[in-house]
Amino acid sequence: LRGHGTYVAHGKLIASVAGVVQRVNKLVSVVPLKSTYSGQVGDVVVGRVTEVGQKRWQIDVGSTQGAVLMLSSVNLPGGVQRRRTYEDQLNMRTLYAEGDLVSAEIHSFWADGAMSIHTRSRKYGKLTFGVLVQVPAVLMRRMKEHFHRIDEIGVDMLLASNGYVWLSPTPPEGERGEEEGGGDK
Repeated sequence: LRGHGTYVAHGKLIASVAGVVQRVNKLVSVVPLKSTYSGQVGDVVVGRVTEVGQKRWQIDVGSTQGAVLMLSSVNLPGGVQRRRTYEDQLNMRTLYAEGDLVSAEIHSFWADGAMSIHTRSRKYGKLTFGVLVQVPAVLMRRMKEHFHRIDEIGVDMLLASNGYVWLSPTPPEGERGEEEGGGDK
């Protein structure tokens, strides 16, 4: 069966775009290599803070729509669970400032298509002391675990669904219990 990115010519199924072939039962589709990322709920993403607003951060995750990280969707310093106060709003730039890299998970989508993301787990948060590599998002597979540790070379790796790969040195033994993967360092 013919899916997106294909057409039939002379009885043969031909790709209309250069990309990756996806087969679901008998349906054949071709996902273009140069397409913008469109997320799904549960995807792990890496993005850059572009704006600090009232009770929210705007995050660029390489999608057509932006992502929004609400103040209520982050862990406060020290892992304290409590209501967010006006003082927390004033201190938002101490958590994430413009230009910071953040790992997060897509929580939901708003009516206008914008992503609502969260960093409520210890494995998500500000990314520091590492290198960001960008690849086409179509090359990233959806998987159960996005955080990987390569002990042989001392590298922690985050493979985000939006095509960003974060590489950082593995923390020393004493600091490993504090974090899972690539979160706050």
